[in-house]
Amino acid sequence: MGVQYYFDNYSPVGDITVVGMCLVIFVLIGTSYVKKTKAFGVYLNIVIYLFLAALCDLFYHTIYTFITDGNYTLVYVMRLIYHALLFSNLLLYVVYIVVLERLERDKKLPVMILSTLVYVAVLVMDVVTAIQGKGFRLDASGKTISGKNYFLLGYLLFMTIILFLLFAYRKRVFRRVMLGFYGTILISFLVLYAQGRHGQSSFTVVSFLFPAVAMLYIVHSTPYDIETGSVSIKALEDMVQYNHKRNRTLIYMSLYLPDMDEEGRSFTEALQDTIRRFSAEYFKEAVLFQVSNGHVVLFARESKNPDYERKVHDILAAFQIEYEKFRFDYKIVMGKSIREISEKNAYVSFIKSIHQRMRINNIYFVKPEDVATYEEYEYILNELSDIHKKGDPLDERVLAYCQPVFNLKTGKYDTAEALMRLNLPGKGMIFPDKFIPLAEANGYIHNLTEIILRKTCEEIKNLIREEYEVNRISVNVSMLEMREEEFTGDISRIIAESGIPEGSIAIEITESQSENDFMLLKDKIGVLKNKGIKFYLDDFGTGYSNMERILELPFDIIKFDRSLVLASDASKRSEKMVGSLASMFANLEYSVLYEGIETQGDEERCVNMSASYLQGYKYSRPVPIAELRNFFSKAGKNTCIFQ
Repeated sequence: MGVQYYFDNYSPVGDITVVGMCLVIFVLIGTSYVKKTKAFGVYLNIVIYLFLAALCDLFYHTIYTFITDGNYTLVYVMRLIYHALLFSNLLLYVVYIVVLERLERDKKLPVMILSTLVYVAVLVMDVVTAIQGKGFRLDASGKTISGKNYFLLGYLLFMTIILFLLFAYRKRVFRRVMLGFYGTILISFLVLYAQGRHGQSSFTVVSFLFPAVAMLYIVHSTPYDIETGSVSIKALEDMVQYNHKRNRTLIYMSLYLPDMDEEGRSFTEALQDTIRRFSAEYFKEAVLFQVSNGHVVLFARESKNPDYERKVHDILAAFQIEYEKFRFDYKIVMGKSIREISEKNAYVSFIKSIHQRMRINNIYFVKPEDVATYEEYEYILNELSDIHKKGDPLDERVLAYCQPVFNLKTGKYDTAEALMRLNLPGKGMIFPDKFIPLAEANGYIHNLTEIILRKTCEEIKNLIREEYEVNRISVNVSMLEMREEEFTGDISRIIAESGIPEGSIAIEITESQSENDFMLLKDKIGVLKNKGIKFYLDDFGTGYSNMERILELPFDIIKFDRSLVLASDASKRSEKMVGSLASMFANLEYSVLYEGIETQGDEERCVNMSASYLQGYKYSRPVPIAELRNFFSKAGKNTCIFQ
């Protein structure tokens, strides 16, 4: 059949569709956040080559209609360029899969050499057959002579290589991603087959486009959250890495709302609207990342926002106005990218380390010295993770300390509070204020409690064996632990295995504001009290205290915080108020323990305010648990006297 038939069976609709789709992809890439990985760089070239191939095919078929002198040289040239673009596209598909599957050098080198040889060979044969007149050509009258078709051979060879890569290294890519690639390749085959059956040539480039659409959707799409305009936190690492390699400084603002950061909770509609507006209005080309339910971080390039200091001032002023509406507790961290943190790609962890030491409803501007603090934070976190992973019930890095408690009824030190310390290689002693919040936030706290409880039980057993009088030693427990289903079983098992007398261990717990926690606490306390364990309400007088709930829970001892000890010294009125509270608890058969006793005056006031127990630096700072022998007395001996 002549050329006239060949061109009559071509319609520009396929190539026009590809041009339009490529432009749509460019628009989507420009208006959404896309991870700028090596694979994405290859993908972008694939789309560009498809765009050029479609334009070339349009031009190649169009110029034929304007040739009247029988000189078809330009047609041959454009056809060769068109084929070169399509085979370049196939070669890029091979490169893309090699990058996506992260093939090692010894695996990817043979594949790339073979693919390059096929690429060169097919293009050379296309040129040679055209020059020799053995391939596609036009006679003087404009009719076609098909000749040898090396395009189909090259296409099949490349498809064989691509399918081999997808199958041979299928375990390196998530199965559903592989199925997506297989599905689109199959559709491409079917379109080309249907095109051939109908003598068409209109949809060749379209068939090449299908895998590119699949790549964008499956691999490179990072959808925005419709409500807040944020993207997944996974994309943050890519943004940091991309800009760090190019020595670009980033500015960032972190907003953390603790009340929203619970499972099942999310920003209210009004808050979503505010966050969406803030992220769009104040910084150019800013990207908002969702870290957790109540935590978002905004990143933008400094070069695009040279007046960022003014913008920071404006956004904080606007935030204060919004805060008056919502009244949610917050923590805001603002700063510029720091080389050490960018190299580790650890901004989320870095910001969280600052949150740990920030007060609520405060704004913090990052300083260079925060890096050293973060490195310590990271080191402690890694050690906590290692302690948790190893599961050694007597891990030597976890130290049991105790602060003796004076029992006014017996006139002796026969109780104490167990306290945790960490002794870490290269760092030495780490105090609870640095590691307890980390352990709670990362799910390691119950493991630490088990270690301290086991060591405390072991020491109680030793003290009793040596005939020391031990009333009880209390162990602090986090409310987060109480939420664990196995909590009561773990505590009971450790105490039972130690063989110590019933009632030798007490548990200290701080009241929770949550209704769910209250019901849980009530249930867990009831279970453990049946096993002879006493309970302390810790830190009474700080923050939130619901008297109705306290009286409903079966506590044995109420620990008055040092803040109440200090308040009782402020005025006679304050002393009467604290004394009345203590008297009320005493009349209800609770024991009252005052902590933070440091002076003779503190001691005298608390004795007069219904105290049962006294604890504080006046008697002793926390000491290694073995040193309780210096305070406890042996049976029948009064070695401890009231100080």
